[in-house]
Amino acid sequence: MKKIVIIGPESTGKSSLTKRLSHHFECPMVEEYARTYLEQLDRPYGKDDLLEIARGQLSNEDRFADTNKPFLFCDTDLRVIKIWSRFKYQDVHPWILHQIKQRHYHGYLLTDIDLPWQPDPLREHPDKRQQLFDIYWQEIAGSGVPFALVSGEDPQRFRTAANFVKGFA
Repeated sequence: MKKIVIIGPESTGKSSLTKRLSHHFECPMVEEYARTYLEQLDRPYGKDDLLEIARGQLSNEDRFADTNKPFLFCDTDLRVIKIWSRFKYQDVHPWILHQIKQRHYHGYLLTDIDLPWQPDPLREHPDKRQQLFDIYWQEIAGSGVPFALVSGEDPQRFRTAANFVKGFA
């Protein structure tokens, strides 16, 4: 099974793209655990919550380890938590860094910030999208894993993503 991660700053269409790819290729997807976790939290989140989110994300991902499908589409991975932790708290838990080194993904789809910001109570920093995008770009470009930039409106975004995924078939 080839693991493809859809990654990028907030409000760049990651979840929609992940769902569409999953449906198109008839393969499973892993939703972003952070949303589930934060929607159930009855207080503002803190740095320690990022470790719990990371564990939940990997647990959800591991549920699909034995699926007999060619692809698993992941709406984010631990690199997102790493970037957010450094951005917000100037620190990353060592367990998260260790897991990033241990996990293998076959490709990344980096979503561009060319879509309009969609307000959401769980989203922060609409004014920092370019800064965060640049951090994501550096992270993914330095990972050594193949990636593609997904830009433009639909259907161009989807075509770019689907063509990238087909390269792994």
